Amino acid sequence: MRLFVGIPLAPVVIEELTKLTDRLHAQDDRLHWSAPETWHVTLQFLGSTDQQQYDCIVPRLHEIHHPRVPVRLESTGFFDHAGIFFADVKSAPALLILQQAIIAATTPCGFATESRAYHPHITLARSKGKDAAQSLRQLKSRLGIPMKFSPFLADEFLLYESFTEPAGSRYEIRARFPLGSLLSG
Repeated sequence: MRLFVGIPLAPVVIEELTKLTDRLHAQDDRLHWSAPETWHVTLQFLGSTDQQQYDCIVPRLHEIHHPRVPVRLESTGFFDHAGIFFADVKSAPALLILQQAIIAATTPCGFATESRAYHPHITLARSKGKDAAQSLRQLKSRLGIPMKFSPFLADEFLLYESFTEPAGSRYEIRARFPLGSLLSG
């Protein structure tokens, strides 16, 4: 199994991102645009996971009691070195605390923490191949006025399984973990 933990997006945000990507997508842009059903905020990428690790993490993730998390998309941006166009997610304290709680829960099950700093975002498009840099430059020229996105309160995080297919990645939900405790009011 190839797993990761993430927050699903609110329908209003999916609608806003869909409008943005529909406006930016050009027929010949040589970009692989992510499907709306794959959009999420990754909290931890677990990668290849065996059954024993899976059996370890699910109950540990259920032990996390955390209030609902405010999520706000700020702007769009680019990871030029990786050829990624993304929507940036504000690193709110509650989001960072949840992300650290998930890492603390999965570490005893054999998962290592990332060496890179956590940068919450939603991948919207990827460029690959020899024309990657040119594709991103062309996309940047089409951006125009920055969009404003609706904030939302995440009331759950999910354990996803990722499947790589010819048309792109497909995700299935393996487990749901509610947010919202007595602390959230």
